[in-house]
Amino acid sequence: MKGVTRALGLAVLVLLPVTAWGTTYTFETVVNPGDPNFTQLLGINNSSVIVGYYGDGAVVPNNGFTLTLPYNFTPENFPGSTQTQVVGINGSGETVGFYVDSMGNTHGFTDVGGTFTTVNNPMTTTSTQLLGVNNAGAAAGAYIGSGGFFQPFTYAGGTFTAISFSGLMSAKATDVNNAGWVTGFNLTSSTTSQGFLDQGGTFTFLEFPGSTFTQALGLNNDGEVVGIYVDAGGVTHGFTYNISTGIYQSIDDPFAAGFGGTTINGVNDQGQIVGFYSDANQNTDGFVGSPVSAPEPGSLLFLGTGLIAIACKFRKQAA
Repeated sequence: MKGVTRALGLAVLVLLPVTAWGTTYTFETVVNPGDPNFTQLLGINNSSVIVGYYGDGAVVPNNGFTLTLPYNFTPENFPGSTQTQVVGINGSGETVGFYVDSMGNTHGFTDVGGTFTTVNNPMTTTSTQLLGVNNAGAAAGAYIGSGGFFQPFTYAGGTFTAISFSGLMSAKATDVNNAGWVTGFNLTSSTTSQGFLDQGGTFTFLEFPGSTFTQALGLNNDGEVVGIYVDAGGVTHGFTYNISTGIYQSIDDPFAAGFGGTTINGVNDQGQIVGFYSDANQNTDGFVGSPVSAPEPGSLLFLGTGLIAIACKFRKQAA
């Protein structure tokens, strides 16, 4: 058996209840056998090649991989690293992520055709992350600067470009599409945060209506952003956001405990989503969500209402 040790080949059509219309998905659980208790899927390209990692970083080290369904895992770890997370992938199969060295320092990396290259922001040698990549090889990420604050950037052709906006405190750029649009989030205090979308220097700050925090974690080339929000009861849900309409859709994997604990981390141009959820046994399981072609009534939709400060967690973080 390859890859899945639990919910093998499971696909379930889910109609998410409430208002007018929205996308419905079939969901498939993916568990890497290297750690049956912890798998995260973080990115997907238009060929449905998926990247992620297994291992919680404590009992089992983070181990990166690429994945083609059904459940064909290929290990991908930066040579000599103690832990690796593969976070982003583009159309040609170039991947980015970050790794931890033997001294406990975190470095970004690119993998182009099996050739690994370390990427360190010049402002630091101890903590750089690459979190998304587009077809031109431009990457998005963050480094830890002075005072322990994360600073977002894009990286292309060996050049780092800082992302800056009014109110920036501690922020990460999480993905970049072929138009150069960037998603991310900004920690405005120790307990509040906001998602953002940077369209060539024009910023849209994202909040899921009624939530206590929102993170934008990925986007595609068709104007769709994905991420997570936390509701008033403290439950984490995935969401999609349509840039053109300003509409949010709440999404939970059907196997998430109590219909919560879902993170959507990546989306391709076909609208396939990948991420992970917490199941009834408190395991972290990866998932792939494939859109059903026709919209169905009864999806949970919300219209964006502007900028608020909201509490934040970060899911793409080394152990």
